[in-house]
Amino acid sequence: MTAEIDMMKLYSARILALAADMPRTERLAAPTATAKRRAPLCGSTVTVDIALENGVIVDYGQDVKACALGQAAASVVGSAIVGLTPAQVELGRNQMLAMLKQDGPVPDAPFDGLEVLTPAKDYKNRHASIMLAFDATLDALATT
Repeated sequence: MTAEIDMMKLYSARILALAADMPRTERLAAPTATAKRRAPLCGSTVTVDIALENGVIVDYGQDVKACALGQAAASVVGSAIVGLTPAQVELGRNQMLAMLKQDGPVPDAPFDGLEVLTPAKDYKNRHASIMLAFDATLDALATT
């Protein structure tokens, strides 16, 4: 019974709502860069396209094939990413990883919506899927 309750907490209504209403799900016609990441344990994938001008993300598209947790994370990232610099994305990624792995605080705005994934820190097998949107984005930014 406890495991079932824990799973219900993990897949909260907020997480499912984020997963169902993911923004920026259209791939870009002419991206500056594209990258794809896969979580080996579960097979989730995220492909991102970015358009970068003067060191700022001006457009973003994503194709997300992931569990609800990975989708929720991609939803928050997709909602927040336009207008940010690569350094801001990297900071958000590092804060999210610290929240999951080191019991760190919720990432700063504009990624503070990732707070909804706090219960996932106890599920290490889900961490890679949650990090996919950030990691694919940083991979794409590294090629620019």
